Amino acid sequence: MSMTPLPTFSHEITVGDADIDQLGHASNIEYVRWIQDVAVAHSDAVGLDHAAYVNMGAVFVVVRHEVDYLRPLLRGERVEVRTWIDSQQAAKCKRATEIRRVEDQVVVARAMTTWGFIDVARQRPTRIPPAVREAFAQPPFRASRTG
Repeated sequence: MSMTPLPTFSHEITVGDADIDQLGHASNIEYVRWIQDVAVAHSDAVGLDHAAYVNMGAVFVVVRHEVDYLRPLLRGERVEVRTWIDSQQAAKCKRATEIRRVEDQVVVARAMTTWGFIDVARQRPTRIPPAVREAFAQPPFRASRTG
């Protein structure tokens, strides 16, 4: 298990009309989507896109999401979604995510997601290969993106 966080990845998004729920703020479902989207973008940025995982015959799948919703977000607000690998075990890792409103730098949500590494053919957990661990230990090819 890693004791210090690995390099971070972040991107900015703007809360759009489709993100707003019946209460007039960003839906909790959108927060979860942003958490997953930044994880996928981080993996892509370290050279592990979907095709790379297909070639390995194994993929990461979400085992557990824990989300603390701290403040609401409104239509048009810009947020930075930041993620990093917090800890690793043989066949799973924990990925931390922080969502921060850009305007005032207030953290609006924090999440910890457990990702299991699964052999696609056997549909069973498998060890995370050293090459995957090494990829996430390096700074991302793209430090950030906007979207």
